[in-house]
Amino acid sequence: MKGFVHVYTGNGKGKTTAALGLAVRAVGAGKKVFFAQFIKGLNYAEIDAVRRYLPTIVIRQYGLGCFIVEEPTQNDIDAAQDGLKEVTEVLVSGEYDVIVLDEACIALYYNLFSVAELLESLNKRSAETEVIITGRYAPDELIEAADLVTEMKEIKHYYTCGVEARKGIEY
Repeated sequence: MKGFVHVYTGNGKGKTTAALGLAVRAVGAGKKVFFAQFIKGLNYAEIDAVRRYLPTIVIRQYGLGCFIVEEPTQNDIDAAQDGLKEVTEVLVSGEYDVIVLDEACIALYYNLFSVAELLESLNKRSAETEVIITGRYAPDELIEAADLVTEMKEIKHYYTCGVEARKGIEY
C-alpha cells in the first residue's frame, strides 16, 4: 500500500493533537509508529500519555526545551540537524508504517534545516511509509510536495484574553 505525505499547518490549535490521533489509530491497526518532535524538548502531557499507554510508539525529541523565542542558537540548529539525520535513517529503513515529524514546519521557519533537505529525506522514504508533518508556516514547496494538506485556522482563542496554556489542555 502506498504511503502518503500529510501536512497539518496553520495558526489554529490542534496540529500535534491531530497527528497523535492518527498515530493512535495506526497503533490500533497494528502499525508501527515513530513520532519525532522538532523544537520541542520538554515533557508534555501528550508525550507522557503516549509513553504510559502506548509504549509501542517510539518518541524522539530533537529540541532543547520549548519553542525558540528569538533566534535559534547553534545548539538548536545542531539538535535539529541531528534529528533530521536520524529521521532520514528511519524513513529509509521501512521499519515504521507511520512517521510523524511534529513541528518540522517550525524548524523550517527558523532555518534549522532547509526545505530541500527535508524533501530529500522524504523522497528517500520507503514507498509504504505514511508521513505526517506538523507546524505553522508550512512553506509552499512542502505544500506542493504533500499529498494531503490541512490548515488549522484560528477563529477564536481564549489566550487573546490572557488565559495561559494549561497542562493537559494546551500542553
